[in-house]
Amino acid sequence: MAPSLSGKTLLVTGASRGIGKAIALKAARDGANVAVAAKTYKKHPILPGTIYSAVEEINEAGGWGLAIRLDVRDQNSVENAVEQTVNHFGGLDILVNNASAIMLKGTLDLPVRRYDLMFATNVRGTYLMSRACLPHLLEAENPHVLNLAPPLNMNPQWFRDHVAYTMAKYGMSMCVLGMAEEFRDDGIAFNALWPRTVIATAALRALEDTVDPDNCRTEEIMADAAHAILCRDSEQCTGNFFLDEDILRATGIKAFDDYAVKPGEALMKDLFLDG
Repeated sequence: MAPSLSGKTLLVTGASRGIGKAIALKAARDGANVAVAAKTYKKHPILPGTIYSAVEEINEAGGWGLAIRLDVRDQNSVENAVEQTVNHFGGLDILVNNASAIMLKGTLDLPVRRYDLMFATNVRGTYLMSRACLPHLLEAENPHVLNLAPPLNMNPQWFRDHVAYTMAKYGMSMCVLGMAEEFRDDGIAFNALWPRTVIATAALRALEDTVDPDNCRTEEIMADAAHAILCRDSEQCTGNFFLDEDILRATGIKAFDDYAVKPGEALMKDLFLDG
């Protein structure tokens, strides 16, 4: 496939900031249409960005943006977001399931409401978004669904300290595993992308003082990796659990210092990766 998303229409959840916005901006530089679907529509007291500020950046980057208020936990909100995207841009080629909730707590320390939030956002939200987009993806040329989800790793280490988050995040991974096979003959690609090292985003707040941003990489490595996946032939690239470094090495990139928050500092490995 041509290494460009020019003319493609993407719907990216949780794209008002962080990795979702970085993926949206990367596509915008190709001249893509991007629906920024997220909850933040007015300035947050702590977190940066809104759906409207993200759209401004997308337009400035050379793409065409559409701001959509979305709660991935709500079926009507999900279906309305997809309908708005298709009506505005005339179709849909790519879904990026980026929206996610995190709390790394053990069983006795995790409030039930946070358990419910993670499962409603990560698992239900990913499933609902994929389901609502599928009728339009079936009509698209080179359709892709990309979930920001880890490889399925059954090492008990990754369950011991935060079993609820692990189960919720693996729910996104299992959507890839199952839907890739379910829609393989229809030519819709379902893949997962996960960072080898921790990424410096607003989500670090949920990790409290366990991660120093200087030991992280920037969102751009995930944006570049996602772009490389989404430009591949959907019939030949499905059911994969990609790591950002690996997919970029396959494109010929050998040096990764430019992605570091502070080049030269040791990098912290992300969750769910052994060795």
